[in-house]
Amino acid sequence: MAQAQALPVDQGTVSRKVAIGLWAVFIAYFLSNFFMNAVNIAQPNMVAEFNGMALFSWLIALPALGSAVATLMFGKLSDMYGRRSILLTSLGLFLAGAVLSALSASMAFAIASRVILALGQGALAPMCFSVIGDLFEPAARAKWSGMLNLPAGIAATIAPTLGGMVTESGIGWRGLFWLIAPLLLVTGGLVAASVPGRTQKVEQKVDFLGIIVMVIASAALIIGVSWLGVPDKLGIGIGLVVVSVVAWVGFISVEKKAEAPILDPQVLFNRTFITAAGSGLMSFFGLLGVMIYSPVFAQNVMGVSPTLSGSMLTPFSMLFAFMGIPAGFILAKTRKYKWMYIAGYAIMTVAMFVMWSFTKDTPPWLFVVVTALMGFSNGVMPTINTLVAQFAVPRRLLGVAIGAIFFFVMMGMAIAPAILGLAQNSVPDLEGGLKLVFLVGAVTMVVSLLMVLTIPEVSMDAEVPDQKPS
Repeated sequence: MAQAQALPVDQGTVSRKVAIGLWAVFIAYFLSNFFMNAVNIAQPNMVAEFNGMALFSWLIALPALGSAVATLMFGKLSDMYGRRSILLTSLGLFLAGAVLSALSASMAFAIASRVILALGQGALAPMCFSVIGDLFEPAARAKWSGMLNLPAGIAATIAPTLGGMVTESGIGWRGLFWLIAPLLLVTGGLVAASVPGRTQKVEQKVDFLGIIVMVIASAALIIGVSWLGVPDKLGIGIGLVVVSVVAWVGFISVEKKAEAPILDPQVLFNRTFITAAGSGLMSFFGLLGVMIYSPVFAQNVMGVSPTLSGSMLTPFSMLFAFMGIPAGFILAKTRKYKWMYIAGYAIMTVAMFVMWSFTKDTPPWLFVVVTALMGFSNGVMPTINTLVAQFAVPRRLLGVAIGAIFFFVMMGMAIAPAILGLAQNSVPDLEGGLKLVFLVGAVTMVVSLLMVLTIPEVSMDAEVPDQKPS
């Protein structure tokens, strides 16, 4: 199916429309990242108000599942029905979920509302990269995809503080959801006015069977892995993981036969894509090891204060948030990405092995340097991954490929904490458990490095020919 062609930027009226489209995409991406970074501050108060600690794990797992499903499903739908309509649908779900969350009167209702919100918010990031792919020719995509890290970095910087201020104000945690609602309406107006829709109407059947099997496979994997570390649920967890494996095999079989697969075989079996996606999933074991477990190591093993541990991790956070910007410009200039993959994963591998050697006597400056190296090297990966997903497949499948990249990312975010937690709890003393977490992160970085050593270098200057008529 033909998708909207990239718009030329050298014509006055079209250039202004592209500029408005970029503002729409940047604001949408900012809102997605702002909410993701701010909601963690508001959640404890919400859980306390509803006395909902018994359901807290579902507040994490079910929205994560919703986001994972949305990234893949909406990416395909945007290829079928155009970016504008699906991006507006995503913003609408985000808005509906935010309003319902603000009106929640029970923990169960809050969880259901957050799932609706996650279906919209989870799809925003891949949709933004897809729109960039529509607005610009291949050579210009790297620069503008990298620039998306600017609103993401600003959101990561201000969201925790602003989220805390709103939560502590008179309107409480509900204020965070009310705050984001009018911003979503403004963004929707900009999207409707500037983002190109589809240029041809080609009717396709929706792959309902593929969607159902994918949801079963994803849900069984996320819930099953999360229960592996719970002694009284270990058997059920193993059983769910087995169900997930069977369901994923069935999903591949379904997609091979589907008339309009939600994950086209040209993407699913594309060596460049699957290497980038697989290494990206694995990288979350190292990334979450730094984000979640290194502050615990700093405070409870090295003995520094919470304030100092936060300051020690600030260089990591800033580099991780903003490194995608120079990465995009470098890719636009060199037209080569394999060397960036290899260098990035090599640095992360060394950094994680150094963290494995940390002890209570590790000097704070070494902690800062090593975690900063993780932020420096890992910060370029989201930009590279989304660009490689675009260059490796035909334009017809651009939305599917980017959605699938983010789907792998969401799966990594969902399963990595459970496995790292299992590793940490397998050792009786805290220091030994945390060191084992860093070792698991180091091993996964080695696997990622070995994967990207084999990744093909596809052209960034030409569209990939389609192997299947639209």
